[in-house]
Amino acid sequence: MPETVPAATGGTLPDGQRPRVGLFVTCLVDLMRPSVGFAAVRLLEAAGCEVVVPPAQTCCGQPAYNSGDRKAAQALARQVISAFEGLDHIVAPSGSCAGMLAHHLPTLFSPEDAWHGRATALAARCHELTSFLVDVRGMEAVAARYEGRVTYHDSCSGLRELKVKQQPRRLLASVEGLSLTELPGAEVCCGFGGTFCVKYPEVSGKIVSEKTRDIAATGAETLLAGDMGCLLNIAGRLAREGKDVAVRHVAEVLADMTDAAPPIGRGPLEGSRR
Repeated sequence: MPETVPAATGGTLPDGQRPRVGLFVTCLVDLMRPSVGFAAVRLLEAAGCEVVVPPAQTCCGQPAYNSGDRKAAQALARQVISAFEGLDHIVAPSGSCAGMLAHHLPTLFSPEDAWHGRATALAARCHELTSFLVDVRGMEAVAARYEGRVTYHDSCSGLRELKVKQQPRRLLASVEGLSLTELPGAEVCCGFGGTFCVKYPEVSGKIVSEKTRDIAATGAETLLAGDMGCLLNIAGRLAREGKDVAVRHVAEVLADMTDAAPPIGRGPLEGSRR
């Protein structure tokens, strides 16, 4: 991702009333799938926002937090707070990272610590991307087209911590050419779980195999989700099992940017029709 993004030129609100939204890019998007970040920018601009990508942003601290490394998590939290203070909203194309910022950031500091108040104030302004578009900005439809049948996996953090369920489906319903087939067990974990898949690879592998079985049973040509961790995990298993299902972040479809990158796990020579 570039260090900064110019102010949006689109949107329906006067310049002075456009909310300034900080895009929390996330580590996996930055390193593995930059097209998701650019898709998020396009969607936020379409929602009438001025988008800012603070150059000093780093990891949300979730891996350290989940591993019990409180000192490292606190250091990362201070960096995030400093980078995003002063913005009207903070939006992440990830329920996992957004959940960390919105729910767990304040718990890293004692109430007597000045950082606790700053973390609490920031947490109240943090949102997952589709939730922000629908629940905060009132977006009902997108200008996009995507041919074929898709199915959708609900990531654990987005679903359980942030109540993200209907928001992506509402926006997908407006995509021309797209037909959504609900995934059996859509709310069941894919087996990634951050460091869980490293600590318990056999359990993780069994869980994701059950997920790919259900995905194939839908007959969908494409799997969509809102978290890169889930998407990378599922895409890898689908490829190893020889299942011909394209995998994409929902933002790429909603932003009509599927030509910007091939499906996750597929090289540029494999095409990007889906």
